[in-house]
Amino acid sequence: MWRVVFMICILHSAFSSGSVSAQQQPGMPGSMGFTGGVVASNVPPKIEHVTFSQRLGEQLPLDARLTDETGRQVELGEYFKKDKPVVLAFVYYQCPMLCPLVMNGISSALKVVPFTAGKDFDVVLVSFDSRETHETANAKKRAHLLHWAVPETADGWHLLTGTDEQIKRVTSAAGFTYEWDEETQQFAHVSGILVVTPDGRLSRYFYGVEFSPKDLRLALVDSGQGRLGSVVDELLLYCFHYDPSSGRYGAVFMNILRLGAVLTVGLIVGFVVLMRLRESRRVAERHA
Repeated sequence: MWRVVFMICILHSAFSSGSVSAQQQPGMPGSMGFTGGVVASNVPPKIEHVTFSQRLGEQLPLDARLTDETGRQVELGEYFKKDKPVVLAFVYYQCPMLCPLVMNGISSALKVVPFTAGKDFDVVLVSFDSRETHETANAKKRAHLLHWAVPETADGWHLLTGTDEQIKRVTSAAGFTYEWDEETQQFAHVSGILVVTPDGRLSRYFYGVEFSPKDLRLALVDSGQGRLGSVVDELLLYCFHYDPSSGRYGAVFMNILRLGAVLTVGLIVGFVVLMRLRESRRVAERHA
């Protein structure tokens, strides 16, 4: 098994080194005139304040009052009382462009991740359009889960709406800002998702509309505070560390080399012990 884990680390590092950087993905600061989470000077003034800045380790306002897709009044903290990490995204359900791509990006990555929404983690979507109702959220949820053929995960998806005041409490804590554009009658915003710890602290940011299953898997294990993942996942975390500047898990080659050295020594020791045992048996058989 150890040899397999080492090979997984090597393969992941090879694939990640050739992957598209987060800055090149649609909606990421660095594309469309954004750089490093801060709007560049050459963007139109009306969206110069649209950002998605990392606030790693910050606490979400768990007492924020919102409405779920059934019309029930909830506190955000209800989704952080299950000792499970949370995938969090800010969208609006009638968005014609980026938001459906973000939701599809989450589901596409989760198809490959060996964890189940509702059982191992929860997905929480917060609409930043205060005009949207729980009926809109409910229709979006049903259509999305039907499209991805995962209705059994419905208990793990939570589509929330709320007032401007409560929405901004949550988005501000996460470093997410947005602006209404009268000309296009749409919101200008940056796309991405967050992974949050079971106690509501911001753990990982991933920008764009497509998300690496490897990165999402490691983020869930990393953010799960020891409650999620296997020995293999823990060893992968030893090989890969989250880089906030790129919003990705990058290979730590020194750790991979150390792991390879330990495994090599272990194999040599095991081989020597096995040979000695065989020799001992032969000697015992000769004197029998």
